[in-house]
Amino acid sequence: MKRKHVFTLIFLSLISCFLMFMIEQVFKATYVPKSSAKIFLFLFAPLLVIRLIWKQRILVFLNLKEIDWNRLKGGFGLGIAAFIIVLLSFILLKDYINMDGITGDLRSRLNITLETYIFVAIYITFGNSLLEEFFFRGFIFLKLYQANYKTFAYLFSSSLFAIYHMAIFATWFNIWLILLAIVGLFTIGIIFCWLNTKSNNFLNSWILHILADIAVVSLGFYLFQTTS
Repeated sequence: MKRKHVFTLIFLSLISCFLMFMIEQVFKATYVPKSSAKIFLFLFAPLLVIRLIWKQRILVFLNLKEIDWNRLKGGFGLGIAAFIIVLLSFILLKDYINMDGITGDLRSRLNITLETYIFVAIYITFGNSLLEEFFFRGFIFLKLYQANYKTFAYLFSSSLFAIYHMAIFATWFNIWLILLAIVGLFTIGIIFCWLNTKSNNFLNSWILHILADIAVVSLGFYLFQTTS
């Protein structure tokens, strides 16, 4: 990757995350327009840059033309571990979590109800996880890593991943849980990045992300039912 392409990648990723923060916390968009903006900023905009500006084939750029399925075992193994860790973490920390605040925020700011949550849960598990893994790992991390900016690739991608999520749960937890969540997300980002160096594409972390999100959306159902 040429140096000017690296600068373009960094600039685009920073602008995209900043705009998502504004949409999330300043404009307080409901879930459908927020998700539509995310699809454009995290998927279509990078794809347009890859194809029209950098003149590269998308599957080749993402190393998806030939997939070695044996290299995806790590994603499944760590995904199962993540599923268990998410559930155990909730059990241990639930007394410190403002469950009414979470569901209240989902209902008032994002206009999500128990009836519509099933559709949101499916999108989060498969669609949102794809957007984030494509953007943070496939588009940002792997390209910087392959351009020999290896340490920066880990730190930049994982930091951006953690800070981006802060806009989502900023009103859910107290300051200490927010800091813990940011550190946890940064660490998860590092693991996701490392895992993808084994497959040379973002599929490993996407598999892991899906399995972790299954646990998260399951807890969402629990929260909606217990706080309704």
